[in-house]
Amino acid sequence: MAGKSSVEQIRARFDGDVERFSNLETGQSATMDAPLSLELIAAAAAAATPGAARVLDIGCGAGNYTLKLLEHVGGLDAMLVDLSRPMLDRALERVGAATTGEVLAVQGDVRELELGQGEFDVILAAAIFHHLRTDEEWLDVFARCRRALRPGGGLWISDLISHDESSVQALMWERYGRYLEELRGREYRDEVFAYIEQEDTPRSLTFQIELLRKVGFSKVDVLHKNGCFAAFGALV
Repeated sequence: MAGKSSVEQIRARFDGDVERFSNLETGQSATMDAPLSLELIAAAAAAATPGAARVLDIGCGAGNYTLKLLEHVGGLDAMLVDLSRPMLDRALERVGAATTGEVLAVQGDVRELELGQGEFDVILAAAIFHHLRTDEEWLDVFARCRRALRPGGGLWISDLISHDESSVQALMWERYGRYLEELRGREYRDEVFAYIEQEDTPRSLTFQIELLRKVGFSKVDVLHKNGCFAAFGALV
């Protein structure tokens, strides 16, 4: 989409933001209910696929979601994917110390990576899919995630979302703005709004649920929604 940040620009911003994504207690503070979504995703993934042995963490950041999953399912093999090399290095260090399984770090864009077929029991995707642009990209990435999962496996998403009704979108955006302002002040609110406007193209929760079903997921569950953020998952 015209005017939005390129992959290289997004990578550069995250290269310099590793510390903000390295706290398991707070998660990413700009995300409403970040610690709750982190715990719910990990607990649901473990409960839904109790025999999980291999996880793919797309847009892994500093590895928080895989680390939280490892609190529920020990010894996992993990494939960590991120645009940012510094993020991957931190995730590799943290996850490698937390599991006896094999840990592989892959730098790249999920739109360009071959995920294989039936390779993973769990796919985690936190604050990543809102960078997808066109309907075709959304369809392709969701379909490839579906193919990459083994029977009984699940895709678990925590992300910024939009709303289909413009009045509801405005209401939720105003509410989010108040949250940011109360957290760190008006300047911080404006900073977050500016990079969302520049970088992100979120889609509604209903859009994503319908797409998950379209590409062949059999069950879809919403774990949590607060304003412009949601945690949800789908099972093969």
